[in-house]
Amino acid sequence: MQNPIDTAAEVVGSQQALAVALGVTKAAVWQWKKQVPVIYCLRIERLTAGKVSRKDLRPNDWHLIWPDLIEPATA
Repeated sequence: MQNPIDTAAEVVGSQQALAVALGVTKAAVWQWKKQVPVIYCLRIERLTAGKVSRKDLRPNDWHLIWPDLIEPATA
């Protein structure tokens, strides 16, 4: 089974493209193969149009990650 970060990188185009889209370094994305920080899970889910979900990224606590806790509400 492929690591969800590898899948997200494929969907977006590459690890570098994923890093740029998230405003982080390619090295940071590579390190997330162990665990993605909560603040990036929803953004990755949206960038991949749901092909990589919060549940894929954080299988043990994905249910605690809600949009309103991560991103400010839009008016």
